[in-house]
Amino acid sequence: MRKYFGTDGIRGKAFEQLNAYLAFKLGQGLKHAIGLNDVIIGYDTRESSPMLAHMLASGALSEGMNVFFAGICSTPMVAYYAKEKQMIGVMITASHNPYTDNGIKVFNKGYKTTLMEEEILETFIDTPKLKIKPFGHFQFAKDFKDTYLKIYEQLNLSKTDLKIAYDSANGANIHIAKSLMDQYAPNSIQLNHQPNGLNINKDCGSTHMNHLFEYVKKNHLDVGFSFDGDGDRVLMCDNNRIYDGDEMIYVIANYLKDKNQLKNNHVVLTKMSNPGILKAFEKHNILVSLTDVGDKYVSKELTEKDYTIGGENSGHIILRHLLHTGDGLLAAMLVIQILKETKKTIKQLTEDIQLFPYRLVNIKNIDKSVLNKESVKKMLKEHKEKLGKHALLLVRPSGTENLIRVTVSTENKTLLEETITDLINYIKKVGS
Repeated sequence: MRKYFGTDGIRGKAFEQLNAYLAFKLGQGLKHAIGLNDVIIGYDTRESSPMLAHMLASGALSEGMNVFFAGICSTPMVAYYAKEKQMIGVMITASHNPYTDNGIKVFNKGYKTTLMEEEILETFIDTPKLKIKPFGHFQFAKDFKDTYLKIYEQLNLSKTDLKIAYDSANGANIHIAKSLMDQYAPNSIQLNHQPNGLNINKDCGSTHMNHLFEYVKKNHLDVGFSFDGDGDRVLMCDNNRIYDGDEMIYVIANYLKDKNQLKNNHVVLTKMSNPGILKAFEKHNILVSLTDVGDKYVSKELTEKDYTIGGENSGHIILRHLLHTGDGLLAAMLVIQILKETKKTIKQLTEDIQLFPYRLVNIKNIDKSVLNKESVKKMLKEHKEKLGKHALLLVRPSGTENLIRVTVSTENKTLLEETITDLINYIKKVGS
């Protein structure tokens, strides 16, 4: 079990668990864990991010590394630059979490670090080097933005007169999103783009969609896109409702299939996906793989099976034919292009989707090991059989909190409520 790294890098309370000394020590370990001498560092708009970025850079410099600085930027920009330049990438961000948290994501040539690399980094955090070498070279990455924008050349984007609002969550993609939207969607307006270090993700962004949804309805706009704090997620809405990441994947996958660009006629989703979306894909003869929850599992399936598109309903969308990692802005720009080309609305493009009733409940303050008990496993198996083929039942422990997440989705709402109630009561009883 790793001490500092979780499912998506290091995460913790800013200035407390995640402090300047930890960042410096992690910077010292980069070269030794990954075996590369160059690193690109970017960060989001939290008040603690510049401090962590500069201290990490100092640690890397003390080991003779060449440090390239990107400043405020999105996570996918760092991942792509690291891949193109074959260097280490580090992003200082806690993604969709509040400003009081922060995190460090490390990439090896654009790909997330392995367990072995993370274990080496953790040894440097616990036992830092005391001897400091002559400092390496530091400079700003002047070609950082231009390198990233090359991705969009593959989309052959053209201007649209669609009326668009987009919410940057007072976060990392405020500059790059405005640059692209101003160029290709002149009738667009940016919301939540004035970060002050404390307001990232605060009542805005992809975890708080209602503000954008109400704005789109009030102003009779065509579509709205909402990003998270580090820019690797996106959700969308129109005048009718909010659409999750799986529904965006559905729109894009059907478009790619029509263009003969959907490799193996296959998409990758997670076990959290609504059964209604799976039936819609089935109707269009598109095959679906379901992975464990987490974009790293989606990415692994895409890479190993050579598929084109995959993601999570939370809004992580990987367009592997364009970029190897999730990028909310890239997905949004592609959807805009689809709307322009097809001359259809979001409602029309998703009319075959009939989402099932869906509930996620957290059981708090419980021993997560209760899920290993045979009686609990037996009960879960019985409920899965009762729900049938076109249903979702997922019970899993949280990776970061002392709770168990229970997710159920089925066409029969009464059966859903009965299942949720039975499971929660039984798990609480056995786990108490």
